[in-house]
Amino acid sequence: MTNSPRPHGHHRSPLTSVERQTDGSPGPRPPRTPAAAVATAPGGKPTGQRDPFFDNAKYLAIVLVAMGHVWDPLKGQSRVLEALYMVVYAFHMPAFIIISGYFSRSFDMRPDRLKRLVTGVVVPYVLFETAYSLFSRWVGGSDLSISLLDPWYLTWFLAALFVWRLTTPLWKLIRRPLPLTLCLGLIASVSPEIGDDLDLQRVLQYLPFFVLGLSMKPEHFQLVRRREVRVLAAPVLAAALVVGYWAAPRMNIAWFYHRDSAQEMGAPWWAGVIMTLALYGCSLVLTACFFAWVPRRTYWFTALGAGTLYGYLLHGLVLKAFAYGGLFDEGWVRGPLGEFVVTVAAAALITALCTRPVRRMFRFAVEPKLAWAFKQDAAEAARERAKAPVRAADAQPANA
Repeated sequence: MTNSPRPHGHHRSPLTSVERQTDGSPGPRPPRTPAAAVATAPGGKPTGQRDPFFDNAKYLAIVLVAMGHVWDPLKGQSRVLEALYMVVYAFHMPAFIIISGYFSRSFDMRPDRLKRLVTGVVVPYVLFETAYSLFSRWVGGSDLSISLLDPWYLTWFLAALFVWRLTTPLWKLIRRPLPLTLCLGLIASVSPEIGDDLDLQRVLQYLPFFVLGLSMKPEHFQLVRRREVRVLAAPVLAAALVVGYWAAPRMNIAWFYHRDSAQEMGAPWWAGVIMTLALYGCSLVLTACFFAWVPRRTYWFTALGAGTLYGYLLHGLVLKAFAYGGLFDEGWVRGPLGEFVVTVAAAALITALCTRPVRRMFRFAVEPKLAWAFKQDAAEAARERAKAPVRAADAQPANA
């Protein structure tokens, strides 16, 4: 979900709603209703249940994130690895952002949702931005300072998610938000003056994918899950790998990060418009191929999809520790067998970090409740009082 780090100053069957946002942060919860009144989606699945498709997609994407991070310091030694890296970076971040946008459709300025935005996005951002900065200084020996305005390494996604979700009511109000955000992304790609505050380059350049998710409906995901699309996805991905192999020594990989303008990468401004448009198109096609291959049923890894934010934020500390320790400079790592070993190890690591024990251990940092920090909202209290009789009635035995 990110790319190689840069120093400070460098300029997630029928689909249903879920109780948590797909990025891992707490999201708007559907109201509880008596079992007889629960609506069902086409196909008979209650709309309040988690759809395994999205949890599977999040887990598989986060595994690709971890693989990409261990490929980053090794890709210069292998053209094949660099081609894989380029293809993965073309779609894994857009896939996450589209899912995040899809499950942000119900976000508004209601107090309880604002509270969850703070506890599920803002607080983890502050904690992990601080943790990464201190870790880099104490373990890596850098002179990195703590700056909440200049996200470092993985934390940029939380900063971006905060901006995207906070502006969701605006995009829902505008008649044609997608073309507007597309224009904003293209303008950002040729505007070096934007600077580093909250990593606004990436916020703006990735914004169209978030708004695309906001605009999508369950039937749109059904389209890419049809059998003919799954069959077509195989040659498309194969062609992408061939193109990636050809482009690896010829193309600046920084285009895939969407963190800089064209001028900052030494290209003319018009190249920024062309390249960004081309990458948008490639990302959409490859994301559709990825979604087409995501399993629809529940598997052993499906439950891990609920913990992808934990894996995302925590695995960076482990990989940084290995990097500071010189693991990626070892000779055995830079051969085909070493690359395979660290790739499997990265997948195993991110899997372990998404499990329930790890989530319980680090919930204080990733999903803190912080009830003491907020006033009791009268409307929310009234909703809870209204739910109480329903819960009491549901708890009665059938012959009461």
